[in-house]
Amino acid sequence: MFGIDAEAIGALSGWVLYASIFVLPFIQEDAAVIAAATVSLAGVAPTSAIFAVFLIGLIGSDAWKYWLGRLARHHQWAHKFAEKPGVSIAGDLIRQEFVQTMSTARFVPGTRIPTYIACGFFKVHYGKYILTLSATALLYAVVMFGLFHWIGAVAGENAKIWLPVIAVVALAIYIVIRWLNHVRKHEGPMTPLSKEFDHPIPDVEHCIEEDEHAHEEKNKIGS
Repeated sequence: MFGIDAEAIGALSGWVLYASIFVLPFIQEDAAVIAAATVSLAGVAPTSAIFAVFLIGLIGSDAWKYWLGRLARHHQWAHKFAEKPGVSIAGDLIRQEFVQTMSTARFVPGTRIPTYIACGFFKVHYGKYILTLSATALLYAVVMFGLFHWIGAVAGENAKIWLPVIAVVALAIYIVIRWLNHVRKHEGPMTPLSKEFDHPIPDVEHCIEEDEHAHEEKNKIGS
């Protein structure tokens, strides 16, 4: 299970058990929730306590990834990246469809880290990011723990396969409904991915200019 041994974790007790459950999401989120839910079935600790510690760890493991995007804005390559066609439009779409984007990222493996970093890069409000991140993490944990306790461990483990499929299908249905509604109202293209809709991202350039100025000042002091 991605190098996470639920039986070994279940053999732990006290604060060591809770510390291990907290750290699990920092290693691998999908394997972590399966391990935590499996341990909760063993009855080695109250399910509510295991759930709470896991949820805090899950949120904490993703909260800092936002700042990777903010940090990236200060690097020289960010200017070239921001000038690429479609980048500014992608930022607009993330801000406009934020809840849908975060929900999709939560349930579709492989999309989380890029999405969370993009939120930082495009300067989504951090409070909004944390609130939505916490809500999607809670939903994910409730679904997974619920499947383990109400249906069984086998169904719970299989969820890592069919939950992403459900998420993708739901997203596709949402897009189709939005598109049909858009066409009905004769509002033009729903997602205008063309160069004419691209626009500068001035705050990225501002960060780079500040960074270059600080670097020049540092060189002057050093000389």
